Amino acid sequence: MEKRFSVGMSLVDFIPIIIFILANQLLYKNIKDKMNGFSKALYLIGFALTTVAPILKATYKLLYSLNVGDFAWMSNQFFSNQAFGSLLIGVGVTLFVLKPNKSTAYSLLPTMALVGILVFGTGAMDASLSYIANKMKKRNALVCFIVSFFMYIAMGYLSSKDFTTSYMNWIAEIVNLVGQLLLYSGIRILDKAGLKNY
Repeated sequence: MEKRFSVGMSLVDFIPIIIFILANQLLYKNIKDKMNGFSKALYLIGFALTTVAPILKATYKLLYSLNVGDFAWMSNQFFSNQAFGSLLIGVGVTLFVLKPNKSTAYSLLPTMALVGILVFGTGAMDASLSYIANKMKKRNALVCFIVSFFMYIAMGYLSSKDFTTSYMNWIAEIVNLVGQLLLYSGIRILDKAGLKNY
């Protein structure tokens, strides 16, 4: 079945990626000095995966919409890399919050578990950030993280739908954009409130 990606929709796909990068750079700037080496490594590897994966997929959509070619690998890599990257970020931020003495490892799971991993990873990150927001008495940031998490759940649900249609891609783009804006807004609120000194 032919996929329907417009150039406009493909370009919009880069916006949540940029917001996600900005949000995570801001978060990392605030917590890096208090992370141990293991949590920092998990976070940075996860950040790399969750940055490269959507950039490749958005580039795939753009190239496809411009009739340059159908480079399927650029799209096919997305879900696995995004899921594991989100898991690593979530565990890294959780370890920052819990500050454990010993590190833990994770194991690979079957493809069907990727949605669960993605939800767990982003859930761990949003839960940890919600905890910090609550401790810092920043209820508006707390709301941002909670709603952002539900946007990720919605993305997990949407991943089971037919993404060959332009309609479903636009819905996913909007949900993703709102989720990333909320994540960035919450981190920005904590940044202004002194997250670096948390």
